[in-house]
Amino acid sequence: MAAATAADALARSLALLEGAEELAYRGEEPARGARTAPLPPGLDERVRGAAGVERLYAHQRETWDAAARGEHVVVTTGTASGKTLAFNLPVLDALARDPHARALYLYPTKALAQDQFRALGPYRAAGLRPGIYDGDTPAERRREIRRSANAILTNPDMVHVGVLPHHDRWGDVLANLRYVVIDEAHVYRGVFGSHVANVLRRLRRLAALYGAAPRFLLASATISNPGELGRRLLGLPVTVVGDDGAPRAERTVLLWNPPLLDAELGLRGSALAEAAKLQAALVEQGLRTLTFAKSRKAAELVHRFTAERLGDDGRLSPYRAGYTAEQRRRIERRLAEGELLGVTATNALELGIDVGLLDAVVSVGFPGTVASLRQQWGRAGRRGHGVAVLVATEDALDQYFVREPEKLLGRRVEAAILDHENPRVLAGHVRAAAFEAPLEPGDAAVLGPRALELAAADPELRRTPRGIVWAGREYPSARVPLRSTDADAFTVVDATTGGVLGVAERSRAYSTVHPGAVYLHLGESYLVRELDERARRAVVEPIAADWYTQAKRETQTTIVAPAREERRLGLPLAFGEIEVTEQVVAYERRTVRSQERIELVPLELPATSFATEAIWFTPEPDQLEGLDRMPELLGTLHGAEHALIAMLPLWAMCDRWDIGGLSTNLHHQTGRPTVFVYDGHAGGVGIAARGFEEFEGWVADTAAMIAGCPCHDGCPSCVQSPKCGNLNELLDKAGALELLRRLLAQPPSRASAFRSDCRVRSTPS
Repeated sequence: MAAATAADALARSLALLEGAEELAYRGEEPARGARTAPLPPGLDERVRGAAGVERLYAHQRETWDAAARGEHVVVTTGTASGKTLAFNLPVLDALARDPHARALYLYPTKALAQDQFRALGPYRAAGLRPGIYDGDTPAERRREIRRSANAILTNPDMVHVGVLPHHDRWGDVLANLRYVVIDEAHVYRGVFGSHVANVLRRLRRLAALYGAAPRFLLASATISNPGELGRRLLGLPVTVVGDDGAPRAERTVLLWNPPLLDAELGLRGSALAEAAKLQAALVEQGLRTLTFAKSRKAAELVHRFTAERLGDDGRLSPYRAGYTAEQRRRIERRLAEGELLGVTATNALELGIDVGLLDAVVSVGFPGTVASLRQQWGRAGRRGHGVAVLVATEDALDQYFVREPEKLLGRRVEAAILDHENPRVLAGHVRAAAFEAPLEPGDAAVLGPRALELAAADPELRRTPRGIVWAGREYPSARVPLRSTDADAFTVVDATTGGVLGVAERSRAYSTVHPGAVYLHLGESYLVRELDERARRAVVEPIAADWYTQAKRETQTTIVAPAREERRLGLPLAFGEIEVTEQVVAYERRTVRSQERIELVPLELPATSFATEAIWFTPEPDQLEGLDRMPELLGTLHGAEHALIAMLPLWAMCDRWDIGGLSTNLHHQTGRPTVFVYDGHAGGVGIAARGFEEFEGWVADTAAMIAGCPCHDGCPSCVQSPKCGNLNELLDKAGALELLRRLLAQPPSRASAFRSDCRVRSTPS
């Protein structure tokens, strides 16, 4: 389609949508011109020719210059800004000049590694010998890659269990390792990022033992703390390149809110149906459109609804995990070439895979972070004026953003946080490192002093004249799942295929994979048929149901060690270590559409305890004046707790399912009404710490979210939680809003003690 024709089609599409009552916001993002710099004069001529560009964007040249100075670099610029070329040029130049040099490219997904492998094709003329090394690589091919590939594309999981424990086979690679590229670095946050940070430290340690000191080049979506993330991942200082020199076309941004069906229950029309309506309207005008859905089922449904509107004439296709590699490659090629006009995808297409020039992107539901939304939207308008749409769901954040568009569009992106020293994470990597090579005092410089402290006290390690070594027989790295803080986790197995869907930490397994639970994986529903305590296995099977389950839990918190205590917003605010004890006593089945209870099923499961990090606060008596009678007091605290949990992902790159909470009218240690918000992973990964640092802004966002919700008594768009351990009982929306407003007013502190003559109750979330 010619540029003028595409512009006309876009104008027609926007005109059709302009008068719709579902249109909550329309705005324009202006175009931006390119800022360029000359190719570096020292660039190898073969690489220069293969790159096929006359000039670089400013950030690409800045990355080259920093790498040339021997610095570790994190480049964090927008989608389609040329980050791949930025990190490729210094790497490929080094490989072209030195026939013995090696490089590792780490990607979070196999699909992205495959895509980048194809993109490296033109550089073979410059001496590049790329190879993909992952779980799908045949055994005979693995030996050949170790021997001859000078650019090895893999993932952190494979480095963890396939490379480092067998470093004797990788001696030549490690001895000649010049560069390590870490693409999509923002993915490495929370528990996963904390593990990957330790994998990278182990990689640095072994490379040093073989005489190498590789430079690290990281590429990330725009985040608020790229330097901190780079330092935490590597344990090394990094240079941040964030001044985006790439051009950007003008973009129209639309926020689309499905019609309200029941204001009191917060029920709206189907976001999937609305997305299909939008995609059909755009495709009908000849615009290349990519729609992002949160699950495979949702992607398939949006595709089906769109096809029903247009007739499936070959212009439409879904794209999701579960397809064969050949099927995915064919869809990517057809979309890039313009043969397909409408593709509905899961976030499998969010991470940098090249799908050509798109006119429009539709995001079904806020993807969890502003960074992810911008990553998705950044694909719109690569051949001219683009359109980016967010179709809101009933979720609290979605509804908050359509009511307060500037809170989304003007918001600074979140911080990616991790904690590699979390002892639940670090201990397994210390054992793995001791297996790989004896631990010595000098290793503290790479692994950190805390690692040596854990090694000295670990009964599974023993001292020898050469250092501390692993005393067991099996590979310790095989016992360390990179996506969990608990090595004693339950494996979730699909009974129909025998495949492993995921893991559930023991501390959370009884509330997520108890018998009768509906377990969600990539948006798909599975019914838990069996929970095998001895084998640490949950057996599930696919289910098509119009109901879901929610566990009822009894929760207690014990303050172990406050680390920081300050007076903020007129009340005592604390951060530190707590012990959480939970026992699942029942589960509830509810209908998806009406939220009606079908049944409450009692359970007898053991209590579990775990240590984690938390933030907690105790409102002053004047802040609770008029709200301090039961049950209003408990409903006020409970509602505030839920709402705070819903909004914390705006400040830390996490999911609300990574966060837990407890509110009580009288805590046994504080002696006062207390609200806890804690990391849901044992040991903590920095989520609550981020909440402590940003408490004032976090509370302000939460109050605005509650105030803007049109319901009267509370709904899923404000104070109700999909994971409440008290089944969303005793919630007072008005009281929660009033309490948060009083905090924001920062009244004078009063030292008088709070006394309660109410029966002590607590509400876990």
